[in-house]
Amino acid sequence: MPSHYKGKPDEILALDTLIKLSRSVNAVQGSLLPSLQRDYGITEGQLSVLEALYHLGPLSQGQLCKKVLRSGSNMTTVVDNLERDRLVKRTQSEDDRRVHIVSITERGRALMIQLLPEHVSRISGIMSALTKDEQRELGRLCRKLGTSVAR
Repeated sequence: MPSHYKGKPDEILALDTLIKLSRSVNAVQGSLLPSLQRDYGITEGQLSVLEALYHLGPLSQGQLCKKVLRSGSNMTTVVDNLERDRLVKRTQSEDDRRVHIVSITERGRALMIQLLPEHVSRISGIMSALTKDEQRELGRLCRKLGTSVAR
């Protein structure tokens, strides 16, 4: 459903575009997230933390917040739950006792080795609604929008 806002044409276009972007993201996540929870017992937030640690190695909780775009309080909850399930471990930084370094455990690594190919395959299936050129263009446009907001 388009916006019912009665503003200037450029405002209406911006709102309609954001609505379409939000709905498509929600639809994609709605397709991906139930299988993560059902098959692996993890949330989207937990997957994003595990994926960052799996690919980048140990990170502070502050670095994780920036990488996965989560607040500090949310990150604490996510890491607490991952630690409870023995998928990550926290250690105190040797340089600064206020900083906790989060690293993936062998159990977490094994989960990612099992989960990631299936998850990527699902993503690939969803994205196949777009041609490769359309996927590249969508990626370019999303990056352009994201970096302009970050400035």
